[in-house]
Amino acid sequence: MKQAEAETPRDIGLRVMLTVMVPFACGYFLSYLIRNVNAVIAPDLVATFHLDASDLGLLTSAYFLGFALFQFALGVLLDRYGPRRVEGSLLIVAACGALIFGASQGTSMLILGRVLIGVGVSACLMAAFKANAIWFARERLPAMNGWILGAGGLGALCSTAPVEWMLHWMDWRTLFVVFAAAFAAVSALIFGLVPERHDNTPPATVSEQFRGFVQIAATREFWRIAPLNMASQSAFMALQGLWAARWMKDVGGFGRDEVANYLLLAAIGMVAGHLTMGNLATRLARDGIPPSRVAGTGVAIAIMVQATMVAGYTGMQPLIWLMFGFFGASGTLCFAILAQTCPVSMAGRANTALNLTLFATTFLVQWGIGVVINRYPLDNGSYAPEGYALAFGVTAALQVAALVWFFRRMPRPA
Repeated sequence: MKQAEAETPRDIGLRVMLTVMVPFACGYFLSYLIRNVNAVIAPDLVATFHLDASDLGLLTSAYFLGFALFQFALGVLLDRYGPRRVEGSLLIVAACGALIFGASQGTSMLILGRVLIGVGVSACLMAAFKANAIWFARERLPAMNGWILGAGGLGALCSTAPVEWMLHWMDWRTLFVVFAAAFAAVSALIFGLVPERHDNTPPATVSEQFRGFVQIAATREFWRIAPLNMASQSAFMALQGLWAARWMKDVGGFGRDEVANYLLLAAIGMVAGHLTMGNLATRLARDGIPPSRVAGTGVAIAIMVQATMVAGYTGMQPLIWLMFGFFGASGTLCFAILAQTCPVSMAGRANTALNLTLFATTFLVQWGIGVVINRYPLDNGSYAPEGYALAFGVTAALQVAALVWFFRRMPRPA
């Protein structure tokens, strides 16, 4: 009888890709999809619950609040129990949140559902990165992490025109039942396919994790980098996830299909930006140009793109939304810049600390934009252009201030 051939390293690598990376990539895909879906279903929520701009901003940003509040515990859980058990369990929380959101009869239940969704998906990216670190060689991590980020980009793509297409066949409540089923299915996929494996480092205690946050927060570089990340990425996520679509409808006068298509272009630009900016920063660093200059230049261009919305300019929309997505991704370089300033043992906590400040800020910015817009009277069901100009102008001004601070505090070359 012919003996079975031993698995080659290539076979093992393919098996690990299918049983480890693919399930976690599916989780991050869903997390990004549901993060941005309110941009498309906002008209349905407004009509169903008679929401004003402040209400709409609060319930949508509740996702970021749940996400941010869980970051302190997340790092400890990942170290103690591993990405398989942590994300597999949290996705069930996200499924429950989706069911509550879809069955809501008032804004309080909508907010509760959205908070639970945020908590439930809070591990999707960090758990995937943790799993990659456990299962793949260090030199392969940039490529493996890039695939995970690409899956999130596909989620952003699917939250636009594809969701609008689905709403021709079902209402928004049924859509959230579908989301709940998808979360449960990915949880089962993770528990069923991903093998149990731990890294060789001892688990961090709660006190050690907390001390790590304090040490990072005490560094000069954290407070140089964090304001730019907070200002630029919170503005980008608040606009992409809700207010850009409302601006297109109320100021641009575009219909739902046009809005979905422009959001699709923004998502395509974001995917391209993620794939381009990191590689560009790495290449230019070899020539002595620090990643900080790449990030700062990208954010500066993103501010100029957002300035067109402040001015109420509605021309060249396909190009503007492609550029919005492409350069809006520039601020994500802050994570790599901060990690390069920390010991390897602190890099995970540095990213978690930056993630915490980012999502807490995004909660405030997305809600705050609604509060500002709500101060101006409605006109035939549309919010006033002056409200958008003021709200978007404030976010742009905060980004300019953070950008100036970022460059003024940049270390001088040795």
